Amino acid sequence: MPPLDEAWWRAFGEPQLDALIAKALADHPSLQSAEARVRAAHALVNAARADTQPQLTGSFNTTRERFTGSDLAPLPLAGRTKTTTTLELDASWEVDFFGRNRAALEAALGTERAAEADMQAARTLLASNVASGYFELARLHAQRAIAERTLAQREQILELIQQRVRAGLDTHVELRQGEGSVPEAREQIEALDELIARARHALAALTTQAPNALDDLIPELRSVRAVPLPAFVPADLLARRADIEAARERADAALADLAVAHTQFYPSVNLAAFAGLSAVGLNDLLDPDNRQFGIGPAIHLPILDAGRLRSNYAHHSADVDAAVGAYNGAVLDAVREVADEISTLSSIDRQQREQSAAQEAAERAFDLALQRYSAGLGSYLTVLSVESNVLAQRRAGADLIARELVAEVALMRALGGGYIAPPALATNP
Repeated sequence: MPPLDEAWWRAFGEPQLDALIAKALADHPSLQSAEARVRAAHALVNAARADTQPQLTGSFNTTRERFTGSDLAPLPLAGRTKTTTTLELDASWEVDFFGRNRAALEAALGTERAAEADMQAARTLLASNVASGYFELARLHAQRAIAERTLAQREQILELIQQRVRAGLDTHVELRQGEGSVPEAREQIEALDELIARARHALAALTTQAPNALDDLIPELRSVRAVPLPAFVPADLLARRADIEAARERADAALADLAVAHTQFYPSVNLAAFAGLSAVGLNDLLDPDNRQFGIGPAIHLPILDAGRLRSNYAHHSADVDAAVGAYNGAVLDAVREVADEISTLSSIDRQQREQSAAQEAAERAFDLALQRYSAGLGSYLTVLSVESNVLAQRRAGADLIARELVAEVALMRALGGGYIAPPALATNP
């Protein structure tokens, strides 16, 4: 099976559906939230990358101070009020001997990649929901067309009954039955109109439009181009699912966080340097004799922390186990979903063949029953019985077409919806 197109819904050949999905993907609030989470994760990546670089800060301090009159202050300053001023540049750099900063950056990158995959998964889910809603609306319109056809048939049969009653061939019992069948058909149409309105409102909400914006939308099942069922599904298609990619990136990020927790048992080495000017009084600040500078390493080693580092390591180790379990669960769910939809589509294909034969037979039986009744050779009860069967088959035919399209949408989503993971971002500064 070739890779799916990212805009997989175009395979159905429905321009109205294409426009609705484009509108949903452009404006839906769920995608705006997902994009915001990606931006937040990107900011954390930049912050983690900054920790791997040398840091430089500048400071300027000036203080009006009265020096003590005791011998703690030099004699020229003792007991006097002066202004002390310092202008200084401070530089520092953590020498990443044990890879703590690199691991923290990798964890941040994994979180960012997971957020990006989540956003793509949300796009695929939203597109599939719009497509499913569109095909459900098409199914309801098909059912309404069947109900209108039924109403027309029952009105014709009622005219026939009235003629037979006038000719003395039928009683008022058949007349009352025929009269009751007409409003029953109208009631079914009204019920379908209610469902159609609700389906339109749901579709309008998915595409961020006013509830009545799609009142003129009348999709037709027969115009939709069915997508052929794949003969086989290669395993690499499942690996392209955005939710599986997100779970894998979270597992990698958890492993990187565990590496950070492990490096905290080792010493950290910082190189620090400063250079600047310090003077009593602003006028003498730029005097070369007032310059100061220094450089040296700083080493920090945990010795006694009451088990804090071990607890932190155990916490991150549990996070890794949870992330790996979530990834394995996502893979299992993906395999099951694909198998379910392929089985459903195969079954629907077989059901459609049998239903088509059953409907053809029911239509012929209804025509014969109606002809016999018109000729006075059959009863109205036979007509009612055969009509119930043909109506059930017509409805089943429309439902199977819609179920096939919805199952195809679900299969597209289960196969990843054309998602391709972006290349891994570098951890180098």
